[in-house]
Amino acid sequence: MFEKVLIANRGEIALRINRACKEMGISTVAIHSTADAEAMHVRLADESVCIGPPPAAQSYLNIPQIIAAAEITGAEAIHPGYGFLSENARFAEIVTEHGLTFIGPSADQIRLMGDKIAAKQAVKSAGIPTVPGSDGGVGSDEEAARIARDIGYPVLIKAAAGGGGRGMKVARSEAELSMALTTARAEAKSAFGDDAVYLEKYLQRPRHIEVQVLADSFGKVLHLGERDCSLQRRHQKVWEEAPSPALNAAQREEIGGIVSKALGKIGYLGAGTIEFLFEDGKFYFIEMNTRLQVEHPVTEAITGIDIVREQLRIAAGSPLEIEQSDIVISGHAIECRINAENPFNFQPSPGTITQFHAPGGLGVRFDSAIYAGYRIPPYYDSLAGKLIVHGRNRNECLMRLRRALDELVVGGIETTIPLFQHLVREPDILNGDYHIHWLEHWLAARGS
Repeated sequence: MFEKVLIANRGEIALRINRACKEMGISTVAIHSTADAEAMHVRLADESVCIGPPPAAQSYLNIPQIIAAAEITGAEAIHPGYGFLSENARFAEIVTEHGLTFIGPSADQIRLMGDKIAAKQAVKSAGIPTVPGSDGGVGSDEEAARIARDIGYPVLIKAAAGGGGRGMKVARSEAELSMALTTARAEAKSAFGDDAVYLEKYLQRPRHIEVQVLADSFGKVLHLGERDCSLQRRHQKVWEEAPSPALNAAQREEIGGIVSKALGKIGYLGAGTIEFLFEDGKFYFIEMNTRLQVEHPVTEAITGIDIVREQLRIAAGSPLEIEQSDIVISGHAIECRINAENPFNFQPSPGTITQFHAPGGLGVRFDSAIYAGYRIPPYYDSLAGKLIVHGRNRNECLMRLRRALDELVVGGIETTIPLFQHLVREPDILNGDYHIHWLEHWLAARGS
């Protein structure tokens, strides 16, 4: 096992990784920008290194500075967390070239799954169902129009090199297709430096279902059930739960088995997540994330498995100690992303936290690095914390979530707490009857 790990991230995920390392007896190194000098992950790590000024490009994305920090502190491995450099294949290569261990899959696997077209082709050949669409990138508008006619409108245009909603446009008719292609290509070029796009059938009311996997270097691949991430705004997840209210046990085992078998064929290593759209009882692959997910705690809650601990063990060359039959889904868990934003128009709200009280009690977890007096900087993602609640069943979980949201206090800035206080009382949410467009429709109906 590693003796010292550098955590190449900030905020709640850096703190989460730090905790897992400490519980395993591993010393930790925190990196930080000058804006994060007083951050909690810096305070709680064994060592810290300032790697640059506030802009991420000069600090958390500064590969030479991160490698230098690892070398001067004697770290043996680097955990990238999520975001920043976590899915940067070149970073993974550089880490390895410097004799360090990258806690994640290989650079080749990151590169493969980072190219959405290549990823779709790879998983399709491995037996994972995909959304009807183009076999690769579309060249001319005429080619795109032909494919769209074959699969039927509406169609979704997606950037080959990225995600997060950038370079993604819907064309509901042939008259809309040309403009949608032009806009999608321009956005993709601006965001990812690559204007390649591809087409998929646009599903009307799908759920967003993702399957968490762990794979070791001995060929064992396990799935930890699914998460439902259908409550989204502009393709950004807001609320996640596990297991999905839309799936039954047979569907869960079927898709989990397909994913595990496919990733075994690919030779995947580490933690990863296969994301699907689910409609009318059918799964359609959309992408794979080759990293730890923001929403991993709901899976930990229902399985009792520490996913970060397993990442560390796998990277150190240890085998998975459990079998698929050992993984039992227990109860229900929901995560709400508490962002430093206006709860209804989502404008960022950086500033100083004047009051803070975390909810507690049975089945309540609050993953955050904030504290009273902490100033949320304007330079990074607005995520302030994650409220995760677990209950014996979904109804108990919802009631516990309602109580925990009412107990959570974050003063001095706007947060999305009021949004969730509304959602947890909505009949469709209580019934589990929602889809990926539900939240935006709800916000539009209330004039947000």
